[in-house]
Amino acid sequence: MADNRGVVYAGPGKVAVETIDNPELILRPGPGVPPINENRECPHGVILKVVASNICGSDQHMVRGRTTAPVGLVLGHEITGEIVEVGRDVEYRRVGDLVSVPFNVACGRCRNCVERRTDVCLNVNDHPGGAYGYVDMGGWRGGQAEYVMVPYADWNTLKYADKDQAMAKMLDLTMITDIFPTGYHGCMEAGVGTGSTVYIAGGGPVGLAAATSAFLLGAAVVIVGDPNESRREHARSFGCATVDPLAGPLPEQIAEILGVPEVDAAVDCVGFEAKGHQDGTEQNAAVLNQAMEVTRAAGAIGIPGLYVTEDPGAKDEAAKHGAVSLSLGTGWAKSLTFATGQTPTMRYNRTLREAILHDRAPIARNVNATVIALDDAPRAYREFDAGAPKKFVIDPHGMLNR
Repeated sequence: MADNRGVVYAGPGKVAVETIDNPELILRPGPGVPPINENRECPHGVILKVVASNICGSDQHMVRGRTTAPVGLVLGHEITGEIVEVGRDVEYRRVGDLVSVPFNVACGRCRNCVERRTDVCLNVNDHPGGAYGYVDMGGWRGGQAEYVMVPYADWNTLKYADKDQAMAKMLDLTMITDIFPTGYHGCMEAGVGTGSTVYIAGGGPVGLAAATSAFLLGAAVVIVGDPNESRREHARSFGCATVDPLAGPLPEQIAEILGVPEVDAAVDCVGFEAKGHQDGTEQNAAVLNQAMEVTRAAGAIGIPGLYVTEDPGAKDEAAKHGAVSLSLGTGWAKSLTFATGQTPTMRYNRTLREAILHDRAPIARNVNATVIALDDAPRAYREFDAGAPKKFVIDPHGMLNR
């Protein structure tokens, strides 16, 4: 194996491409690794040559300094790769297999995994849930790199039987590692179905993936809300209606589109760095409160947007500890249903793979997938943070068709 390089969090507002340790079938101590996982042996794992690894809005929360992520953390939880080494306990994967990796690290053995809740695996962290390259998620090395280790590989990898077919559609298929299942999960939890009217808060990649999912599920009207006109324009390019949630009362804007000031379902794809109505200041409950306001009585709200327990960059003390000023009375009075948390990616990645392979879901086009070299990652992080309507896909070995 050649030397390994990866994208490393270098402090608030900074990432760097650095030489990092080659992956092993053991989790060595390092930035973000909890004591329970130090020197944890992974004979059930594989090592991948990374084919594609995407930059995610969740990564941006860390890079902005809005979490407790340690300097030196290798980023990246959206990973597709080719197996170059197999652990002794791996039965069903071979060197040369091309695989998709759900962003959740999961053991496949605990109660939650057996019940298809791989988002809150009980065995891969010192608290429920694990992920690659993410703060407080077990210390598993991120995949915005040339090589990465994936534990419990028989469970945690989705194999592509036809490598040539998969490579030809890789810009679409790389999205099933996270944002496509995440957007789909948000819609499922919100009850989106045939004929639904849907409000998607946020026109970033997850919001656009949720809009794509809503159409795939049969929604009649999908409304994307975002203050960024370039993102609204891109959402309109594939059939969405759009609103600017900071431009005026949201119910009035929705009424101009639907004739009524409410929707059947709402999906929060913004999370805790939300901007408040009209004044544009940060208010971490703004999107949730707007969603409750515009969702019909007995409707549902899916919340795949990230909310954290610790936010050192927040402006008020309560928000620094994850508290939100939620208008719960509104939700209670309207009998709304809420669903929160990370997406159990394995619940959806197989079916979304088939939708892509059979040309039913143009997800790469809808999120504006944009291929970059590993060395271009710092620039891409800056552009993404500035609101570029793109989903950046890192191609560390030059294997993708650019």
